[in-house]
Amino acid sequence: MAVHVPGLIAIIIFYLLILVIGIFAARKTGLLKSNLKVDDVMLAKRSIGIFVGCFSMTATWVGGGYINGTAEAVYAYGLVWCQAPLGYSLSLAFSGYFFAEKMRTSGFTTMLDPFQWKYGDIMSCLLYLPALSGDVFYSASILAALGATLKVILDINLETAIIVSAAISLAYTLVGGLYSVAYTDVVQLMCMFFGLWLCVPFAMTHDATVPITTDSSEAWLGQLTVPEIGSYVDIGLLLILGGIPVQVYWQRALSAKSVFIAECLSFFGAISCVAMSVPPVLLGAVAKSTNWSATEYGLPEISNDDRSLTLPLVMRYLCPPVVTFVGLGAVSAAVMSSTDSSILSSSSMFARNVFAVVYKRITKEELSEAVQVWVMRVAQVVVASLACVMAITVSSVYDLFILCSDFLYVCLFPQLLCVMYLKGTNAYGSFSAFVLGLFFRFMGGESLFFRFMGGESTLGIPAVIKFPWYDEVYGSQMFPFRTLSMLISLFTLILVSYLTEFLFTSECLPLDMDFYGCFQHLREQPGDKRRALSSTNPKDSGMERHDPSVQNRGHLNDTSSRQPDIEMSRYRKTQIQ
Repeated sequence: MAVHVPGLIAIIIFYLLILVIGIFAARKTGLLKSNLKVDDVMLAKRSIGIFVGCFSMTATWVGGGYINGTAEAVYAYGLVWCQAPLGYSLSLAFSGYFFAEKMRTSGFTTMLDPFQWKYGDIMSCLLYLPALSGDVFYSASILAALGATLKVILDINLETAIIVSAAISLAYTLVGGLYSVAYTDVVQLMCMFFGLWLCVPFAMTHDATVPITTDSSEAWLGQLTVPEIGSYVDIGLLLILGGIPVQVYWQRALSAKSVFIAECLSFFGAISCVAMSVPPVLLGAVAKSTNWSATEYGLPEISNDDRSLTLPLVMRYLCPPVVTFVGLGAVSAAVMSSTDSSILSSSSMFARNVFAVVYKRITKEELSEAVQVWVMRVAQVVVASLACVMAITVSSVYDLFILCSDFLYVCLFPQLLCVMYLKGTNAYGSFSAFVLGLFFRFMGGESLFFRFMGGESTLGIPAVIKFPWYDEVYGSQMFPFRTLSMLISLFTLILVSYLTEFLFTSECLPLDMDFYGCFQHLREQPGDKRRALSSTNPKDSGMERHDPSVQNRGHLNDTSSRQPDIEMSRYRKTQIQ
C-alpha cells in the first residue's frame, strides 16, 4: 500500500492551520518576547473567558487517547467496560464543585502550590513524581493514538509514526504558552466534532457491517460478570477521583477570569466529554459488527496487535477516501490539543515547584521568571521524550489512558483532599501516606482488567500481595486494591499527622526530633499552652523552615500572606478549610 497523498495533504493543512493560529495567539499576547512572565505562559495572565475556556477544557480531555481509546475499548471489551468517558466527566464535575473555588480564590499557580505551602518543599518535589507519571502516560496515549492514525494514512511503521508525532507535538508546544494553546483548542475541537460525525453514517452503512441494533449488539455491549465487579468498581473510582489532581485541568481552572467561569467550564467540560464520546462509541460498535475479511483489511477481525488502530481502521476501510482523509486529518489535528496541554502542565510544575525550589536551596536566591520559562521549555523536551518512549513500549492506547490516573488516584488524591478540607495535617503524615500508598500499589502488581479480558501486560509487575479473588490463571487482581491503597494512604496521612502533633505538643517527643520543622513554633510558647495553641497556629506545617523571611505561610487557613509573585488584591481572600 503506497502513501496516501490526499491524506498526507489533509494532515499538513490541519497542522498548518493550528500552527498559524498558535503563533498568532502567541504574538498577540507577547509570549515571543524575552521578558516573559510565569503567569503569562502558564496561566495566560488569568484572562481565559468562558467561551475559550469551555472549548479548551473539553479539547484537553477529548483528545487522541480519549477518542481512539474509547473506540478500542468498545471493540475489545464492550461498551460496559468503556468507563473513561463517564468517569472523566464526573471527575470534571466533582473538581468544579468541590475544589475549583478553593484553589482559584487562593491564587495558586499550579496544582502543587498548596502542597508546597502546607507540607513544604520536599513533599512538593516528591508529589511531583506521580503527577509527572500521569502526564507522561497521558501524553504517551495521545502520541500512540496519533502515531496509529499516521500509520494507517502513510503506511509507515508505528515507531516512526510516534517519533514524528512527538517531534511535531513538541515543536508546537514550544511556540507559546497556555493562551495560544487555548485558542487552538477551539479550532481543534470543531475539526474533531465534524470529522468524527462525518464518518459515522458511512461506516454504519458499509456492506461489510451488520447493523449494530441487531443481535450483534451483544458483542459490542460486552458483559460484566460477578468476579469482575471488584476490578470494575476499582477502575471507575480511579477514573473519577484520579482525574481530580491533574494539572491540565487546574491549568485551565486557575487561568479563568473568575471563580464562576472556572466552575462553568468544569461543568460544561463534563457534559461535553460525554457528548464527544458518542461518535467513537458508535465507530467502535461498528468495528465489532463488521466482517473485516470482506474489506481490504483481509482478516476476519481486528488482530490484537491492531486493537489500538480500531478507530483509524474503521475510517480507512469503511469510509470513502474523501471522508477517510477528512476524518483522520481532523483527529490528527485534535490530538495536538491534548499533547501540548499535558507536556505544558508537567513542565510548568517542574519549573515552578521543583527546579525553582532546588535553585533557591543551593543559591539562596529566587529564580527569575524568565529563567523559569526557559527551564519549562527544556522540561518540555524531556517530558515529550519520555512520553514517546512509553508510547512505543505499550501496545494499548486505552491501557495508557487508564494508567495516567493510576498513581494520581493512589498518591495525590488523598493529599489534595486533606490539604483542601482537613485542618491539622502535616508533612510527616504526607510523607508516610505517600510511601505507604505507593508501596501497596506496587505490591499489587499488574492488575488492570485487560489481562483478565485477554489483553497484554501493561506494567509487567508481578503481584507480591495477592488480595482476595486473585486470579492465578491470568495473574490478575480482581479485588479493588487501588481503592484500598488510596484509603490506606488517606488514613495514614490523617493518623500520622495527628499522632505527631500529639507527641510533640504533649512533649512526649522533644522538639529537637522535629527534623521537618513542623512544630518549631512551639518553642516560643509556654508548655501548658502548647496543646491549645498548636491546633490554631498558622505555622503548624513548618513552611517557615523553608523561607524564614516569610511568616504565617504554613497553613492554608492563613491568607494574610501569599506567594509574592501573585497580586492577591486581584483575588478574593478566603479560608480554604
